[in-house]
Amino acid sequence: MNIAAIEYPTQRIEAVHVVRLGETDAAQMTEPVCVISGVGPGTGSALARRFAAGGNCVAMLARNAQRLAGLERELPGSKGYSCDVSDPAQVEATADRIERELGGPTTLVHNAVGGAFGSFLEIDPAVLNRNFQVNTMGLLYLARRLAPAMIRAGSGNIVVTGNTSALRGKPSFAGFAPTKAAQRILTEAIARELGPKGVHVAYMVIDAVVDVPWTRERFKAKPDEFFIKPAAIAEEAWHLTQQDRSAWSFNVELRPYGENW
Repeated sequence: MNIAAIEYPTQRIEAVHVVRLGETDAAQMTEPVCVISGVGPGTGSALARRFAAGGNCVAMLARNAQRLAGLERELPGSKGYSCDVSDPAQVEATADRIERELGGPTTLVHNAVGGAFGSFLEIDPAVLNRNFQVNTMGLLYLARRLAPAMIRAGSGNIVVTGNTSALRGKPSFAGFAPTKAAQRILTEAIARELGPKGVHVAYMVIDAVVDVPWTRERFKAKPDEFFIKPAAIAEEAWHLTQQDRSAWSFNVELRPYGENW
């Protein structure tokens, strides 16, 4: 299924940091801090809920922090940060705030995504560049800013959510697949460098249609088992961060049991 994991057809998914705050600054600093980009109504929100349930201060990144108000109410102490991950200056400033307010991040989940449909003859070339800035350069900016502290600590996690477009190109995905392929290769390069330094890096290929309202509308004739549940994706992301370092995974593929692959 090469529409895999595209939750929004033509727009970027913003990164949002969710943070569970303690009653005092000192208490906050004792909890692990997870930074999650792309906290929208589907996978991003599910990731925020799972890592918060696991005892993390979750920092949510999004270009519009107002969209996180409901999630902040649901997750006591959570906090959204307005940040466009394709802008290195915003990434730097947001990371500074997170470190001051929550402490040094121990986990990064890069879930922000820019997507578009259309053949190479149809798309505006600027669309491909914009998606590359979110999907690939956003990962680079976040990892460069947050990984050094993980290296010094000798531990940490970076998880990137991808899809089948990272493995193959199809005509209608010309404005999207190249950016996800580049993202996967960048993640692998980071993993090979950081693994020996104690930082676990993993790439999740989500070979499915994520169960969100717009995909339900587009595939209204499909049964429930056609879709992948955001909470199930989040559970696997959490599992990756809990793996024993003697058995780390890098490339992880997720798909519904009936998916034709």
